[in-house]
Amino acid sequence: MSVIAVKPAEQCAFDAVSLGEVMLRLDPGETRIRTARTFHAWEGGGEYNVARGLRRVFGLRTAIVTALAENDIGRLIEEFVLAGGVDTRFIRWLPYDGVGRAVRNGLNFTERGFGARGAVGVSDRGNSAASQLAPDDVDWHHLFGTLGVRWLHTGGIYAALSETAAATTLEACRVAREYGTVVSYDLNYRPSLWKAIGGIARAQEVNRAIAPYVDVMIGNEEDFTASLGFEVPGNADDLSHLEIDGFVQMIDAVSQAHPGLSVIATTLRTVHSATSNDWGAIGWSSTSGIVRATQRDGLEILDRVGGGDSFASGLVYGLLEGHDLQTAIELGAAHGALAMTTPGDTSMANKAEVLALAKGGSARVVR
Repeated sequence: MSVIAVKPAEQCAFDAVSLGEVMLRLDPGETRIRTARTFHAWEGGGEYNVARGLRRVFGLRTAIVTALAENDIGRLIEEFVLAGGVDTRFIRWLPYDGVGRAVRNGLNFTERGFGARGAVGVSDRGNSAASQLAPDDVDWHHLFGTLGVRWLHTGGIYAALSETAAATTLEACRVAREYGTVVSYDLNYRPSLWKAIGGIARAQEVNRAIAPYVDVMIGNEEDFTASLGFEVPGNADDLSHLEIDGFVQMIDAVSQAHPGLSVIATTLRTVHSATSNDWGAIGWSSTSGIVRATQRDGLEILDRVGGGDSFASGLVYGLLEGHDLQTAIELGAAHGALAMTTPGDTSMANKAEVLALAKGGSARVVR
């Protein structure tokens, strides 16, 4: 049974649109950022990764709302977005001054980690074009009202980039709700983004202002605690089966504080090493109650970055297709697990692989 009402596909130009920054990711592969001599280039961004997964893996019509500086780095990022099949017509191009004093494109250096060495990310995104995208720079009424969008996805990474980005996120969610577009929001708390602009207190102020316009709230235990102020009872560092009751209590508190939410979803991860995590997920809806995805203990990981975004895109796909919450959570958890077996922020899985794993498939050779 469908847990959320979504506009028919034939009434909309897009199945899903994401609002967020797209950065150039520079990946040193098996070495460290500090010792690398070559880097592999990818594109990535918490909100964008969801739109790309929905397009490239699940075949839906998606677009990205963002801004880029008009230079060769911006055009390289655009090239990656085009290769992912995501519509680029809502990219706002800002003039580049030749140095980046006023506007630039974001860079993200990320090493994957291995064993006892955790993944490390170093962002270089100050004064980025996307952070300067203002509420009035996008005709939201044309996008959501005239063209039509079934689903908007955005999140706490983009909202943290600047006061302007926070205001733009709030306006996009407000207008989307006005036109009956479902809004999903991944809290995605990043201490490094908030520490210079008010820390946890500011994060909670921004996210609590956006929450009334959100239908589907996504995050992990740190996200809900830091971004909204809800504690997980028990030991959140040990997400064993005995600690699940704490997450259930947290979800119950979130749903009561924000009665407009239709779905709450949280990933469950216990980190044994950078390359071995226990991986699972819990979801809630007012009609389904609590459901839990298949638990994958000892999941082997090549690159954990983007796993949560792929969980979100699998979940959104399931809800857009009208599946029950159990199926949608299974799709999200399976997609996240597969995405972490390949390098880069974005998923290299296909829909058949996600569906097979969600139904209990194995890693046997496919011939």
